[in-house]
Amino acid sequence: MLHVHDVKATLEGKGFKRDPLKIIEICNAKYANEVLKADVRIALMLPCPISVYEENGKTFISALRPKVIADFYPEADIKETAEEVDRIVLEIVNEAR
Repeated sequence: MLHVHDVKATLEGKGFKRDPLKIIEICNAKYANEVLKADVRIALMLPCPISVYEENGKTFISALRPKVIADFYPEADIKETAEEVDRIVLEIVNEAR
């Protein structure tokens, strides 16, 4: 885990009210290095975000599926790495439920 953004607190500090929302940034240096060596533009999609939010009194967890990154950068040939990271992110989300 790199950082937790408390979006609710940030927005409320600027005068906007909202339900709880946190964005948790996760990253694995080995995988990040692999995909960045393949195409530095992939940095636009890093680190992997996991959102935890409340809506109508229920808590939800969602994540950007890392395997879709390979679709955005097909010439980088990162499909295998992206699928492995996707599996790890899904495990984290499922364990948190």
